[in-house]
Amino acid sequence: MKVLVVGTGAREHAIADALKDDVDLYCYMSKINPGMSKIAEFRQGDEGEVEKVAEYALENDIDIAFIGPEAPLGKGIVDELQKNGIPCVGPTQSAARIETDKSFMRKLFEDYEIEGSLVYKVFDNSKDVSEFLDEFDRDVVVKPVGLTGGKGVKIVGDHLKDNEEAKEYSCEVIDNVMGGFAQVIIEERLIGEEFTIQAFCDGEHLAPMPAAQDHPHAFEGDVGAITGGMGSYSDVGGLLPFLTQDDYDKAVAIMQETLKAIAKEAEPYKGILYGQFMLTADGPKLIEYNARFGDPEAMNVLPLLKTPLADVCKAIVDGNLDSVEFEDKASVCKYIVPDGYPETEHAGELIEVDEAAIEKMGAKVFYAAVSQEDDGIHLSGSRALGIVASGESIEEAEKIAEKACEFVKGNVYHRSDVGTADLVAKRVEHMKEILN
Repeated sequence: MKVLVVGTGAREHAIADALKDDVDLYCYMSKINPGMSKIAEFRQGDEGEVEKVAEYALENDIDIAFIGPEAPLGKGIVDELQKNGIPCVGPTQSAARIETDKSFMRKLFEDYEIEGSLVYKVFDNSKDVSEFLDEFDRDVVVKPVGLTGGKGVKIVGDHLKDNEEAKEYSCEVIDNVMGGFAQVIIEERLIGEEFTIQAFCDGEHLAPMPAAQDHPHAFEGDVGAITGGMGSYSDVGGLLPFLTQDDYDKAVAIMQETLKAIAKEAEPYKGILYGQFMLTADGPKLIEYNARFGDPEAMNVLPLLKTPLADVCKAIVDGNLDSVEFEDKASVCKYIVPDGYPETEHAGELIEVDEAAIEKMGAKVFYAAVSQEDDGIHLSGSRALGIVASGESIEEAEKIAEKACEFVKGNVYHRSDVGTADLVAKRVEHMKEILN
């Protein structure tokens, strides 16, 4: 079977790595990913030029395409590939609105009375924003309606001082058509612990994966700018230290109801559904959905996958998805980024990665926003690579991942606290305080 992976980052590298032993692997990527280029036939090109991706797929008689990033999904890459007879792991443009249009997602919860929603309003002018925030007596979260690469969300009490600053930012989003929409969503700020559940979907059936927790803040101690994610962990048993089986099951039920609603409102959803939840005193609440694997969360779950990913892909496109098995281990991912990230002066610089030493430690390297050139691996201004380790506990996996980070040399940084016992305990205590 010939499988095409579309995308160039660590998420796509993890997908390709999980497929490589069971398929003839092809990749279409905007930059030459050092890991993917070693294990696949590939073409370098803009993933958003969907007709060209389809041409490449037809040239190589691709059987299934696996779409990694959200931007091509928003441009209808699945529709284009399917029009050319190539089935996909990834939703159509209409179904992908669950991520690309946040107002569509929230209205879906309203119209189909899905549990786990929250107070929100959609605005397209500053007057209505101002009137709403003058009356709303709780902290809020401000979100552009469209895609902003995970960096457009701002939270009162975190990035914004108060609801007055929320007004200013909301107007900035509308005036600058941030994310492609002259609209903004204002939501109540939820108090709790965030967690992620990703699931394989075949349009009707859903196979959930182990829960994971991301660390979006740039610096240790959960401070600094919100990034695409500085690292994440998963735990033995598929849960998290602060997450019960009942909490997990409720979140999965919300995702299952969403899957049904998308099929009625848009089209059957085939691919990966990523649910970002907040565990609150009232149970799990849905923050947002992504229409693809998370990055870094994909790196937590894919190395633990026991069911061959090639078999899962075939079941998704054939519509007969069943349960999917994972190793019962914990995992920790730590992202290596340029010093100063997200503001950095080191874009374009060379780094050294001792892959052999990292693998000898029992860890894996997944390359992200770097480029393979004749003289080596060059940084960009974004995240460089993920170091991932698994173990019988989070503590064991964290120690391996942290040691493996030493084998990346250059002007780079990583959050050494991701997955540590102290930071995990902080999460558990925070949840106990909320529940008491």
